[in-house]
Amino acid sequence: MNFTLTTLGTASALPTVNRYPSAHVLNVHERLFLIDCGEGCQMQLRRYGFSFLKINEIFITHVHGDHIFGLYGLLSTMSLLGRSADLYIYAPDTFSSILESLILHFGAQFKYQVIHKVVSGNLPQKIFDTKSVEVISFPLNHRTSCYGYYFKEKQPLRNVHKFLIEKYNLSLREIAILKGGTDVLRENGEVLLYDELTYTPYIPRSFAYCSDTAPFPQLEEWVRGVDLLYHEATFLEDNKKTAQLTYHSTAKNAATVAKNSGAKRLIIGHFSSRYKDLSLYEKEAKEIFSESYIAKEGIVIEIPVKK
Repeated sequence: MNFTLTTLGTASALPTVNRYPSAHVLNVHERLFLIDCGEGCQMQLRRYGFSFLKINEIFITHVHGDHIFGLYGLLSTMSLLGRSADLYIYAPDTFSSILESLILHFGAQFKYQVIHKVVSGNLPQKIFDTKSVEVISFPLNHRTSCYGYYFKEKQPLRNVHKFLIEKYNLSLREIAILKGGTDVLRENGEVLLYDELTYTPYIPRSFAYCSDTAPFPQLEEWVRGVDLLYHEATFLEDNKKTAQLTYHSTAKNAATVAKNSGAKRLIIGHFSSRYKDLSLYEKEAKEIFSESYIAKEGIVIEIPVKK
């Protein structure tokens, strides 16, 4: 069961010749979630083999241009490809007027509905839910209304040990009860214990996305124990004052969040164009948190199944 992150863009406000603005695709059980949509996003989707029409949910952190300018081209291309299914965009309320303008000027030929799901609130809250995954939004500390997203795999049904199905002559009803985590009481008084006859097929996985934000204490608790943490690192410590003034983070800040939250791995991105050698980011982060890595265009990061 797939749970992978593909990075499409790692630049901050100013793109470079080899770095695109923020955009990522999270694949959870072959359901594609687009997270942020910076300029050139649709080109990157094509480059790395993603079907535009398989994207039904887009999560926008905030309405700064380097996170949304790619929407104009992407939504128009979806129309040209004959999209008819509704498209849901999760974004702060400040996105409403932008979407209205986009539809007014470019949406006359759209055969599908673009539905803005407003993200709001001062505390984490569930905003998306299916049988296999849920998404929780949480506020970040930026110059404008900005939200992070926590994707969590759902606890799966338990599996019945196959060799015990025949041994106990289990009925379909009994199998269903056991898979749901409940003991079975038979008419003859026999009790079948679910924890002896079944097992958990895998431990749910998780991914948290934090961009853009200055450090704040609650964040470490909100992403506690996450398997993969993406955290912006626009600057290095040599520009920490600029980071503070612009409500961004340094690589050291990001690594500190990862360490204190108990994250398993850290991916940093949203790099300032002033830095040419990105290895400096990884070096700074690893001094705090050894499982730190830099995001690169086209990199695919798998969160493996845990049993």
